[in-house]
Amino acid sequence: MDVKRLRLLREFADRGSIGAVADAMHMTPSAVSQQLKVLTREAGVDLLAQDGRRIRLTDAGRALVLRADEVIAAVERAQEEMDGYRSGAATVRLAMFPSGAALLLPGVLDRVAGSGVEVIAAELDVGYPDAAPALADFDIVVTHRDERTAPVRAPRVEVTELMREPVDVVVAAGSEFADRDDIEVDDLADCDWISVEGGFPVDDVLLSISAVTGVAPRVTQRMLDFGTIQSIVAADHGIALIPRFAVRHPGVKRLTLKGVRAARVYEALTRPGMRRAVTDVVDHLVASAEAAGQR
Repeated sequence: MDVKRLRLLREFADRGSIGAVADAMHMTPSAVSQQLKVLTREAGVDLLAQDGRRIRLTDAGRALVLRADEVIAAVERAQEEMDGYRSGAATVRLAMFPSGAALLLPGVLDRVAGSGVEVIAAELDVGYPDAAPALADFDIVVTHRDERTAPVRAPRVEVTELMREPVDVVVAAGSEFADRDDIEVDDLADCDWISVEGGFPVDDVLLSISAVTGVAPRVTQRMLDFGTIQSIVAADHGIALIPRFAVRHPGVKRLTLKGVRAARVYEALTRPGMRRAVTDVVDHLVASAEAAGQR
């Protein structure tokens, strides 16, 4: 079986449609379909099946995707080794959510400097369920989840836990709560909240507060940027939950939340059998997380 056609099958597993594969691989849909038909003949068993108006992988197709991951990873490791003999840099594509990138990426770039590994980083701010599919475009996806959410479990995804970051309550420096260092969850039942979009870890903590107090949180604004949220809080338009290492605004006060578990967990998602350069960058992420946690 041809490795290029195995890549197309893997792309189909990642992206879910012939059209999406064609776009990603800069091919026509008919060319993708033709190559997958050739792969089916090479395999000697149906790999795709019609499912209404869509095409899906058969059981044999899903099994071959797992083997394709192994074959492609082995080929990439061999290519990387040959690149090393030619003294070329190995490239690692890294996706990170913004506040995680601000915390960890500088340390990673420091550690790879002069190592022959080039990190190409990009911001990716999606909910936890949408992080693993991004491995179709990246070697490593750094994501975050509420600590009570189970980590992703899939045969084509490896999870490396990086760190646990507490989530604190942030209030205006002139707030009635600003003279405290911590706050009970019951004291927050009648507050206006500035929160993130639903599906992100911080909003999951807000739902936990609602469960404890029995009062639905009164969310007046929803933003994704923690800097923007802190500016609104500093102007005394509400309070917010902010991951501890993201609190930087001089006009807010950070309070430790009592009465509910409040933290997010950072994870690095990769494919099994990753290249040595990818393994090295994951190790650098672990080291950067350890350093951040000691601040």
